[in-house]
Amino acid sequence: MRLKIVGVQLRRTTLSAAVLSTFLVHASGAYAADAEATLPSITIETSRTSQIGIADSANSGIVTQKQLEARTVYRAGELLEATPGMIVSQHSGEGKANQFYLRGFNLDHGTDFRTTVDGMLVNQRSHGHGQGWTDVNFLIPELTTRLEYKKGPYYASEGDFASAGASSVVYADKLAAGIASIGIGQNGYRRTLLADSPAVGNGHLLYALELFHNDGPFVMPDNYRRTNGVLRYSEGTEANGFNVSAMAYRARWQATDQIPQRAVDSGALSRFGFIDPTDGGESHRYSLSTAWRKTGDSSATRANAYVLHNQLDLYSNFTYFNDDPVNGDQFNQPDRRTTFGANLSHTWETKLLGRQSENTVGLQLQNDNIFNGLHNTVSRQRLSTTRTDHIVEGSAGIYVENNTRWSEKFRTVAGIRSDFYRFDVRSDNPVNSGKSNDSIVSPKLSLIFGPWAKTEYYVNLGNGFHSNDARGTTITIDPKSGDPVDRVSPLVRAKGMELGVRSEFVPGLQTSLAVYRLDFDSELLFVGDAGTTEASRPSRRYGFEFNNYYKPTKWLTVDADIAFARARFRDADPVGNRIPGAVEGVGSVAVAVDNIGPYFGALQLRYFGPRPLIEDNSVRSHSTTTLNGRIGYKINPKMRIELEGYNLLNRKASAIDYYYESRLPGESAAVNDVHFHPIESRSFRATLVMNY
Repeated sequence: MRLKIVGVQLRRTTLSAAVLSTFLVHASGAYAADAEATLPSITIETSRTSQIGIADSANSGIVTQKQLEARTVYRAGELLEATPGMIVSQHSGEGKANQFYLRGFNLDHGTDFRTTVDGMLVNQRSHGHGQGWTDVNFLIPELTTRLEYKKGPYYASEGDFASAGASSVVYADKLAAGIASIGIGQNGYRRTLLADSPAVGNGHLLYALELFHNDGPFVMPDNYRRTNGVLRYSEGTEANGFNVSAMAYRARWQATDQIPQRAVDSGALSRFGFIDPTDGGESHRYSLSTAWRKTGDSSATRANAYVLHNQLDLYSNFTYFNDDPVNGDQFNQPDRRTTFGANLSHTWETKLLGRQSENTVGLQLQNDNIFNGLHNTVSRQRLSTTRTDHIVEGSAGIYVENNTRWSEKFRTVAGIRSDFYRFDVRSDNPVNSGKSNDSIVSPKLSLIFGPWAKTEYYVNLGNGFHSNDARGTTITIDPKSGDPVDRVSPLVRAKGMELGVRSEFVPGLQTSLAVYRLDFDSELLFVGDAGTTEASRPSRRYGFEFNNYYKPTKWLTVDADIAFARARFRDADPVGNRIPGAVEGVGSVAVAVDNIGPYFGALQLRYFGPRPLIEDNSVRSHSTTTLNGRIGYKINPKMRIELEGYNLLNRKASAIDYYYESRLPGESAAVNDVHFHPIESRSFRATLVMNY
């Protein structure tokens, strides 16, 4: 069957999602003008992808470009909030990696939430500031054609950091039209974007350049400046073709880190005040990558390879004058690394006991050459060195997966992956140097029943893992105190199970419900006075997620999601069994309107519930509710103007809260207190977008 693809709602196919993903055509219409291919039978209905008959669980999905465009985001990282149940916030300057919350986790800067962009892993292992550091400030939303998400350790293709969830951001090979965008707003907001993809030779050359500045509402302006560029040459389609891409990102910023509640209560500081005026940092990210895909009548092969260079120079002061009453407690965490990665997968159809079946094998390789350290500083001038390290960390993961349809109403997905890690740490203190290695095997199984009345049911079981910081696998003594310390396990196992249902029984409504349990052999927790994460006690989470997408008319869409999690340590300890920072209740409602003449707009209400801040639950954070919105006018088919508003209710709430001891100038001793970073005050941004 020859079919010209004009949408992405995929109802039926003889291949599962693994092969089908190579057929997906971007919802932006990037290929709509010229993409013709010989495909299995496909019914195309609306602008949102149906997952009935395709998804392996109730917790996975695809967010199209049209849906992403309808979201109002203050920062680039909030694009990941398109993952239902995800909260993205910040506890410092805007150039720093965001804070992430999902499924009862305070994921800190990205631990246990795996993020890739065009197949390149964003999470940084053995990072100077936090394990799994996920800096997505280089994202350009206008280039994002879709976001694919999964939650839980049930997917053979997802390895390190993916136990809570995983997201894959896919950039366009070709734009539907050139983009020239100019934005201006309060608090020093300025943004300019120029992007296009003219035809060159047998393909297209996509280019994009973004210039960005923002101060935020802080007494000491963030002065966040970033320059962001993409250059990509591509040929073919997403089913059969290749691309070669270069990306470059640079940023500098000042940082208003979290501040103590007592200083605000006494009037010594405003909510947007600061303690150390020299906190902040700079970073850059350069990458070169290539991807190739080939799809036959009953098979698909995908391959990508990349080299990344990341560098961060970060200055923080969370405890002020607690450790050093004279010079203060500012510390510097530099991290410089070069990463090589490659991914290969092949999927083919076969017969298993006479039943329609599909097999996938995959190989994932990565090597990181890392230089990082920890230094005591004052006003960004180095006083002393706590430690410096050269780390070489390599890994190889191989997985096999079988997808078999045993009957019209029952199919299974069974997989297994094996991962091997090697760590080589060369520390400035020889007793903390050494080599270690570890391996782990992770089986997966999904049972899918239905559909009956456009409703499917899922049972998911699986093991996953996260890696620990390489330095913790070879450490002997604490480099700061000199005390003996125990080494951590290189790889930490997670075990999950889930029951789910997905339905499209009501016309225009897509809804899913998942109930899950997730156990970790060791929890990674943020340490406020060290500015890093460390391995902690074994944990367990129970929770549910209820997600809904409703399109009653061609001009109105409604997203409504709610999630709740119960997180506890599993071992007995007098200090308590609550997990500090573990998110409990999350909810959001988003309404978008379009196709009502020249006007369009959206409103999004987001609720982020209270969390325990210490193990005995005696100190808890407050909840946070925000309302964002946008309204726009299409001047003509190639020009529009829009106004975005953030925190429209001007709520005085926290983006994040911690509880630890600190010492302010003039205090005779350290004080245990809540430390918070405020959400931004009400602000507005206007943007003019021209297509050419």
